[in-house]
Amino acid sequence: MNLLHLFTNLPIRYKILCIFSFTFLVIMGLSSLTIYSIVRQNVEKNMENELDNATSAMVNTVKTAASVSIKNYLRATAEKNLDIVRHLYSLEANGTLTPAQAKNLAADIMLAQKIGTNGYICILDGTGRVVKHPKKLLEGLDISDHEFVREMVLKKKGYIEYDWQNPDDKAPRPKALYLAYFGPWDWMITVSSYRKEFSELMDINDFQKSILDQRFGKTGYACVMDTKGQIIIHPELTGTNVFSSPEYKNTFFMEMLKKKNGKLTHSWSSGNTPSRKKLVFFNHLPEYDWIVASSIFLDEFFFPLETIKNFILMVGLVSFVIFIPITFFLSATITDPLRKLMDRFNEDIMDGFSNRMVTTHSLDEVGQITFYYNSFMEKLEAYSRDLKAQIAERKLAQEALQESEERYRSVMEAAPDPIIVYDMDGCVTYLNPAFTRVFGYSLAESTGRKMDHFVPEEHWKETMEGIHTILAGKVLPRTETIRKARDGRLIEVTLRGSVYRDKHGNPLGTVITHRDVSRVKQLEKAIMETGEKERQKIGNDLHDDLCPHLIGVEGLSKVLKTKVKKRSPEAVHLAENITVLIQQAIQKTRLLARGLCPVYFKHGLLSSLQELAANTRMVHRVKCTLLFHEKIPAGSDMININLYHITQESVQNAIRHGKADRILIEMKYERTLFLLSITDNGTGIVPSEETRGMGLRIMNYRAKLMGASLDIDSGPAGTCVTLKLPVSALQASADVRP
Repeated sequence: MNLLHLFTNLPIRYKILCIFSFTFLVIMGLSSLTIYSIVRQNVEKNMENELDNATSAMVNTVKTAASVSIKNYLRATAEKNLDIVRHLYSLEANGTLTPAQAKNLAADIMLAQKIGTNGYICILDGTGRVVKHPKKLLEGLDISDHEFVREMVLKKKGYIEYDWQNPDDKAPRPKALYLAYFGPWDWMITVSSYRKEFSELMDINDFQKSILDQRFGKTGYACVMDTKGQIIIHPELTGTNVFSSPEYKNTFFMEMLKKKNGKLTHSWSSGNTPSRKKLVFFNHLPEYDWIVASSIFLDEFFFPLETIKNFILMVGLVSFVIFIPITFFLSATITDPLRKLMDRFNEDIMDGFSNRMVTTHSLDEVGQITFYYNSFMEKLEAYSRDLKAQIAERKLAQEALQESEERYRSVMEAAPDPIIVYDMDGCVTYLNPAFTRVFGYSLAESTGRKMDHFVPEEHWKETMEGIHTILAGKVLPRTETIRKARDGRLIEVTLRGSVYRDKHGNPLGTVITHRDVSRVKQLEKAIMETGEKERQKIGNDLHDDLCPHLIGVEGLSKVLKTKVKKRSPEAVHLAENITVLIQQAIQKTRLLARGLCPVYFKHGLLSSLQELAANTRMVHRVKCTLLFHEKIPAGSDMININLYHITQESVQNAIRHGKADRILIEMKYERTLFLLSITDNGTGIVPSEETRGMGLRIMNYRAKLMGASLDIDSGPAGTCVTLKLPVSALQASADVRP
């Protein structure tokens, strides 16, 4: 039978059905094939671009983080050694060390340090001449003909990158240094290292999280490994060496190490899961000899294509089934949908769309649809304008806010001193890496919490005073105090703080900067202890050596007087004068020895304070009483000496400045504290920063050396000086004196 003849004789509805069905199938097939091909190409291209861009971005992230980490490391080392030089210079200035001793000691400390494997510290003068160098042959050599040295001479401080070729090197190697300058000695302190060794100095934690946070699809991830087969960053295999692990010897890792740059497709199985195809993009970092890679499973890669294919088949089948009755009821199914569409177009629209007007050509149903469509577009135009304006304004505000936050965060991240930020309720909103390094508290565990445990109980009073100063809108000046680290260590610090505000001037929180001065305090304490020991040694020599010697001379002079008594009256008179002078010398020597070590010669703190009270009553005619309610342990010599001098200075201030005629010295315990108080009935003193004399400064200094707190309460009715010392600091000895 002729198909054309059969088609010609079909009813019109069947002709329409056949023509529409054939046309629908052809268009649907071609469209589906075209869409599928285009989508597949776009998916492949987009995913490869995403992996390639992500890998490049991670390379830049690693480079940037590594450079910042190395710069901070070199800078911290240079500034630490600059602080050492400043301290030694202060010892030179006060006569403790000669200039040569101070400079040699500083050079020995710096030359003993290693920066990585081959990095080192050297010292140049302001003209570019080598002062100190690990290689002695270079000392005294003028190297100012090098470009980077001329840059150092000009800058005197900062970070410099350059190329350097040693005599045994085939080619120049990239190198970096950080420069610090000490003017009094005309020293340029340089801390340098080869960039090839930067991987040994940098902290992987600076960028590990940002690498591991990268995700591609559901299970795609990023990783970093070196060319020796050591996996540095990986969600599961961190620390594994593919050369020494038999299960990874034949994996794509080996091929990556050979190619170093490019992309690979390979099979990968994790645990008991079946093997799947995987796509990997990777780049090589020659500076650190690392390979950065991004990977994704291909079934996740092409998962949208399977969905699109199934969707196209389902839509085609459903459309074809629906298309059959539509052809029979075409005329009846056109008007109703058009009326419903017109009713929908006439409703208010709350969301925004682009405005597109259409010209009306007729007054039929199509014309009515056009009219309602244009009315609808006019409403959308107004919504669109408002929405675009709001989006643009918010975008600018967000960009400005993000830029400001990133700038200030980067400054605080790079700061060498610990910084902590609180909100107005006293809860932590931020702390920098230096805070975690010094005190052990991390940002994750501290955010949103108060840091009451950070402040020792005995320092709460001064802490609250500092908080009130900051909340009053004032800047907290440099304040010495103690803070408790996470592991329980007490760290001596200096604080500075202020309030930060919003654009309207309303306070948002407080920023507190800490500086660890524990080592400085330990050095000061050691210097003080050395001085006291020397004083005791001199006093001991005077008392035990010189005094007996003078007493012997006195005896000989008396013998001489007896022998010359009958021969020459004039010689007898001279011998008597010699005896008197020797007796005076003995008395002065004893007084001098007693002044140098008053606690030592009277067998302890209690005996020395009793003598102080007695001398005060006898010399100054002031009623001075010593009370001790409990057994007072004999502390270390250093603590006893400091307690004695603080008491002595307080008594002298009460008599000299307060004009007191009654003084009470009292020692007792209060819980875990040893209390020493000196109370008088004088006119009082004003222990302010402006009027505080050297004596009060030394009293405070001695108290801090012992780890004690010193309070001075003064008024018209008198002054009370109270020292609070933890009992544990007394170092109680075996014999306990009342």
